[in-house]
Amino acid sequence: MQDTETPDAVVVAEPVELPEWMPEPVVQFWDLINSQPLVGFVIIIAGAFILAKLAQMIVNRGITRLTKKTRTDFDDKIVELVHRPIFSLVFFAGLAVAIKSLALDQGLTWTVVNIIQTLVVLVWFRAGFPFLDLVLDGVSRLKDRFTLIEARTLPLFDILTKVVLVAGASYILLDIWNVNPAPWLASAGVLGIAVGFAAKDTLANLFGGFFILADAPYKIGDFIILESGERGRVTDVGIRSTRLETRDDIQITIPNASIANAKIINETGGKWEKERIRIKVGVAYGSDVDRVCEVLKGVAVGHDHICPSPSPRVRMRAFGDSSLDFELLCWIDEPVLRGKLTHQLLMDVYKALNREEIEIPYPKRDVYLYQVPPAGE
Repeated sequence: MQDTETPDAVVVAEPVELPEWMPEPVVQFWDLINSQPLVGFVIIIAGAFILAKLAQMIVNRGITRLTKKTRTDFDDKIVELVHRPIFSLVFFAGLAVAIKSLALDQGLTWTVVNIIQTLVVLVWFRAGFPFLDLVLDGVSRLKDRFTLIEARTLPLFDILTKVVLVAGASYILLDIWNVNPAPWLASAGVLGIAVGFAAKDTLANLFGGFFILADAPYKIGDFIILESGERGRVTDVGIRSTRLETRDDIQITIPNASIANAKIINETGGKWEKERIRIKVGVAYGSDVDRVCEVLKGVAVGHDHICPSPSPRVRMRAFGDSSLDFELLCWIDEPVLRGKLTHQLLMDVYKALNREEIEIPYPKRDVYLYQVPPAGE
């Protein structure tokens, strides 16, 4: 499964020779280290620690002073994230040089140096997750430049970037230890097929979440109506499911595989968030239809939460069995207000028609009783 070509553990490494262009003080210092390995080891470790602290100080004090002059705190957070990995990188690099200066056997040196390189990769890998979160959050706020990355697509890009980060770190670690990744990839392919069959429903929800995030039939905060009749505000669009909060403060969780293939009515969608509500009213035959239109329109025009544009309107819809059927059409600012304003408009319409003595008919039945004459009469 793996190919680990390590040097022979019994061979002693030769002292490292410096290039000829190196200054004479550096060459003399290196000769001292080769002649006194333990002393050189301690000197290199101390020097690496000092250089690491110096690099950390430059980042903390020098660069931070520049970033504080900017309008946002984005670059300040970036500096805060990378100053510790920078210290680790410089110190571990010096530690690797110190290990090589001891002229140990090649196998031991190779192992120790690889462990140090692995630690460096893990330190930067750990810092990579908050770094990606910070970058994606900053890019999503630049809607005029990056239209693809926004609040609704952040979960998708968050997963993709972290998968790339894990894959990249894994490849670097395998390369450090001279492990051939081909057999691992082949095994992962076979394992992926088995997992795919075992978790097909989970994968369907996963891909459904990708399609919802990419196609964006709705976003967080929208009011939607499902095919089953549930209506609510979208509170979360995840990779596996979507959550709605109904007007009864009940949370509904719908698997993305189901919602991706269903008919969804987005009440908040369209060119604006406004929504038109319809109030059906029936008046008695013989009523002044022009006056009915004026009364109904006056109820909506004087209401605080009814949009003045588009303006309210009244339409006569049909000659009913026992009434003339009208409909009051008016726009509201948000779909969440539909229930409340429907109640208020119905109350106001009833009061206005009563004031104008316009009859609201209702079905009536007249029962006539006939007296049956006695038999023989």
